[in-house]
Amino acid sequence: MRAVIQRVSHASVKVDNATIGKIGNGFLILLGVGHDDGEEQARKLWSKISRLRIFEDEAGKTNCSLADVHGEVLVVSQFTLYANCKKGNRPSFIEAGAPDVANQLYEYFVELVREEGFPVATGSFGADMAVELLNDGPFTIVLDTDEL
Repeated sequence: MRAVIQRVSHASVKVDNATIGKIGNGFLILLGVGHDDGEEQARKLWSKISRLRIFEDEAGKTNCSLADVHGEVLVVSQFTLYANCKKGNRPSFIEAGAPDVANQLYEYFVELVREEGFPVATGSFGADMAVELLNDGPFTIVLDTDEL
């Protein structure tokens, strides 16, 4: 699994000009599922993300986790994180998970977030979405479970 984590002041996602997910301070997570991924990768990724200490403490140091700041989470599916651009100029997505399996793992990941008690909003898997955010910092981290 791959994720782009952005520390945000607020973020939202729209489908057909209607807001379907919205958060305040927290993480916008763009989540990609690879063809070899399973629940183990989802647990591993969420465990790392939930414990990232990338929020500032009173001294301005990045010492606080999502829980420390009572943050919220917006998870948006993003199969294009598995784009392969090695050949030509048109990306290949053969490394992305099959849509039915990817959707199940996306939903499983969202449930992991909920189980830890974080307010969570989502996009709509497979939909054409418009994501708006105010990146705080900016602070963006890219994680891949193959490298954790």
